[in-house]
Formats: sequence, structure tokens, C-alpha cells
Amino acid sequence: MKVVILQPSYIPWRGYFDQIYQADLFVFYDNVQYDKRGWRNRNQIKTANKKQWLTIPVNSKGAQIKHTPINQIPIIWDSAWNQTHLKTLRHAYSKAPYFLRYLGLFEEFYARRDEYLADFTIDFTIAIAREMGIKKTHFMRSSELEGISGEKTDRLISVLQAVGASAYLSGPSARDYIEDDKFKEAGIALSYMAYDYPEYPQLYPPYDPFVSIIDLLVMTGDDALSHIIAN
Repeated sequence: MKVVILQPSYIPWRGYFDQIYQADLFVFYDNVQYDKRGWRNRNQIKTANKKQWLTIPVNSKGAQIKHTPINQIPIIWDSAWNQTHLKTLRHAYSKAPYFLRYLGLFEEFYARRDEYLADFTIDFTIAIAREMGIKKTHFMRSSELEGISGEKTDRLISVLQAVGASAYLSGPSARDYIEDDKFKEAGIALSYMAYDYPEYPQLYPPYDPFVSIIDLLVMTGDDALSHIIAN
């Protein structure tokens, strides 16, 4: 069984969904430390002027944040950020050929009022994956597992062993810190992603391959998945 383990992210780019597609089991790594400057609560879309951040406000202040896992980070609801994000998507993509097709999905999720960030981002990611036609992949959260121990590579292997993985697919940047020999000792095949995707039409040049999956969805519709798995 091929397994991918990634931290939950907000409307991530297509490489994230490529890993979902290639996995038999995709594990949201939701009980590791929250990173304040990562992709957990933000991503970028294209607009007529430039790329724009969409950021979910979260309570990530104080000394204790260094020890707070992702699944315990609360969303701050003192502003209607969800409606602002929806309006921004409408403004940026109303002329995209498939925007109306996905508008109902966006409205459904931006009407939610989740207490915790991970609940919102994980459910949204799964819904997008299913909408794209990724049906075979199973999902779970690392926080559902008991007896996970160790740090870094040891912790990854502990998760993989707990779910019965025979293979692990990692992002390419992890080559710098993953200890390959430990995977060999555990009898788990290790491979790395290669991100090399074809261009697709975008409303606002120049072309940018790294924006949120929403850009690909509203521009290519049913063909979105083919712009991921064709590489």
C-alpha cells in the first residue's frame, strides 16, 4: 500500500493533489507542530493585478504556539473572513469558464463556521479531490492513530507502520532531511515526487504554476485532473 503523509493545507496547489491521486492512503499529518509561516492557513490565487493571498485568521500567538499541533489551532471569527474569501474568488474568477460549476462547492464551505482550522481545510481538500474525480484514495488523520512515537523520520516510519504501508511517497524537498536507510531497515519503499506539469490557460498572464488548485479547477473543469496526472 502506497501512503502519503502531508500536513493539511488551505486550498493547496496541484502538486498536493497529485500526491493524493498517487496514494492508496493519504494521511493528513495534523498532530505535528503548527508552522506560522507555512501553508496551513493561507494560499495564493491569481487576480487581474497580481497574485493575492487568501489567509484564514487563526489564534497562533503566545509562547505555547511552539508546542501546539495543527489540529488544535482555532480559527478567529471576529471578522467575516470566509465571506471575504468568497467575494475575492468571485471577483478574480467570475470570467473563468468553469467558475459557476464550482461556485456551489465554494459557497458550501465558506458558509461553515468551524472552530478549528484543520477541520475546515481537511474537509475542503477532500471535497475538492472527490470533485476532481479522485475516488480511489482513502483519507485519514494521523491524530486518529495511537502509539505514534519518535521525531522526524522515526515518527514518519511509526505512522507508516501503524497503517501497514509498504511504500511511502514524499515531496522532493524532503530529500534534504529524510534518513533513507531507516526506510530500508523498516522494509518500506521510499520514492520522491517529480513536479513537472503542463501549462494550462490562465486569465491573467504571466503563467504561474504554483497558485491554489482553485485556479486550475475553474479554468479547466473536468480536465483538471488530466493537467496533473499527464506528467
